Amino acid sequence: MSNHGPQWYALTVKPNHERAAAQALVCKSLESFLPLYLTRRRWSDRIKELELPLFAGYVFCRFGDGERAKVLGTPGVTSVVGFGNQPAPVTEEEIQAVRTMIASGLPVGPWPYLRVGERVRIEAGPLCGLEGILTQVKDVWRVVVSVELLQRSVAAEVDRDVLAVVNRGVRGQASSATRGNTGRSPGRG
Repeated sequence: MSNHGPQWYALTVKPNHERAAAQALVCKSLESFLPLYLTRRRWSDRIKELELPLFAGYVFCRFGDGERAKVLGTPGVTSVVGFGNQPAPVTEEEIQAVRTMIASGLPVGPWPYLRVGERVRIEAGPLCGLEGILTQVKDVWRVVVSVELLQRSVAAEVDRDVLAVVNRGVRGQASSATRGNTGRSPGRG
């Protein structure tokens, strides 16, 4: 941990204890973040809409160096994600990217972690300025934002026409020459 003030960390929690752990952290005056998404589940007699954790088994918490014991003493919390015995912070940019996706109102959900693919920036709409990895499943385009430490990702459906490819090696700059240049229409697979 560093001496640069409170940072975000991913906490592992007991199975199906994400909400209880997040609430217990708040009761201890700690800032927690539990991103949720809506999904439909089918039972034999009905279909129900559920709000589930976006990162099952994890809760995010912002805390400083001296608060680790307080965090680990929270009911439901089992560990701070890290390497060896050293907690590894989650970047503010990754937390903010997930918050932005949740707040957009667009359909979001867990997504397989991706390391390869084209990095894109959304140029218009509620996710304007957000960068992520472009994927296509059938005829639906999605931008995937990853939390590196957890090796988990979140995807949001987007219109291909509002995307610009980000230059490799120059983070934050989009190439207008590559915007929309896929050789395929977004409406056709």
